[in-house]
Amino acid sequence: MTLKIISAEDVVFEGEVTSVTLPGAMGEFTVLRNHASLVSVLIPGNITYVSGGESVTTPVGGGIVDVDNNVVSVCIY
Repeated sequence: MTLKIISAEDVVFEGEVTSVTLPGAMGEFTVLRNHASLVSVLIPGNITYVSGGESVTTPVGGGIVDVDNNVVSVCIY
């Protein structure tokens, strides 16, 4: 699936991943391939994704995420 992490200043990451873990308002959740469509608010915490077998963690102050058709779009601040 494709992950796009975007801030007001820059594209933080765009590429293929196998999983994404996000700090949702109702708790941390993980998105895998073929996940149901959703939109969620993000709270301060870490986004962790696995790309090329390597786990990467990015701290965020909050934001929103949209999951649709194996594309995870995250707008952070």
